[in-house]
Amino acid sequence: MIRAFIAIGSNLGDSVTQAQNAITALSEIDGVDVIKASSLYSSTPMGPQDQPDYINAVVEIATTLSPLDLLDCTQAIELAHGRVRKDERWGPRTLDLDILLYGDLIHDCERLTVPHYGMKVREFVLYPLAEIAPDFILPDQTALSSLLQDVDRNGLAIWQQS
Repeated sequence: MIRAFIAIGSNLGDSVTQAQNAITALSEIDGVDVIKASSLYSSTPMGPQDQPDYINAVVEIATTLSPLDLLDCTQAIELAHGRVRKDERWGPRTLDLDILLYGDLIHDCERLTVPHYGMKVREFVLYPLAEIAPDFILPDQTALSSLLQDVDRNGLAIWQQS
């Protein structure tokens, strides 16, 4: 089993329910065991500001799936929850699932980059990750705790405790 972490984000529709349903859907994938989920957090949009705030969380899983098979499963969950992929980067969405980390793998291909390319600077990823894995060391040997020292909360707040 590989230890992996998946970020959840939603800001369209009932975002709290979307995030909770995503955690349930992850637990229903063959070859995936949900180990721990962070609290739900409220965050301001990273991109255009004329959109609703996000609900975010991070989930720790153990999986036997390959990284690309896991990606296929997360994208299927997004589609089942009404995700429409558009060219607009950082726009509003019903559900966004990003594979943040997949074991110690460092991988970059057209479909998937792990560790996730933006995770080191995104408060809505780092703080929920730190909640469930406070002593985590990234594959490049960066301590999660050191990243937190450089990333402001930017209004990030716990919406619902896990």
